Amino acid sequence: MLKTILVAVDGSPSTELVIQALEQFQLQPTTNIIFSHVISAQESDSEALADRPHPDSGEFLQEQLRLYQDKLDFRSELEIVHGDPAVEIIRLANIYKVDLIILGSRGLTGLNRILQGSVSAQVVAEAHCSVLVVKDNGD
Repeated sequence: MLKTILVAVDGSPSTELVIQALEQFQLQPTTNIIFSHVISAQESDSEALADRPHPDSGEFLQEQLRLYQDKLDFRSELEIVHGDPAVEIIRLANIYKVDLIILGSRGLTGLNRILQGSVSAQVVAEAHCSVLVVKDNGD
């Protein structure tokens, strides 16, 4: 039984897919969902997209996460933290002793994956629990 699930969202188009994946689980009413967003300390202005949250928009982030909370009939909490995304996701998973982490994949390949790193690959490798990586198959 899944008692606690950490759902890592980043405001990208894959966020909706992550929420849809969560909705597919038949969870108990006692399941606790932790919605988290990590504000990357290294995100440059050139990488920030107009449709993604910006580090100085904490209220926007909280409102977006609250909308996801309202979609579900489970206990849930919000965590907005600063730092390296993979490190912070794993740290939160350890703090909350989660049974499952759900996150999206940016789909980086080749040189971009080498230079930017894969958050999902690092979380899969280092997490103490199961990890569900939701990929956008382009449909």
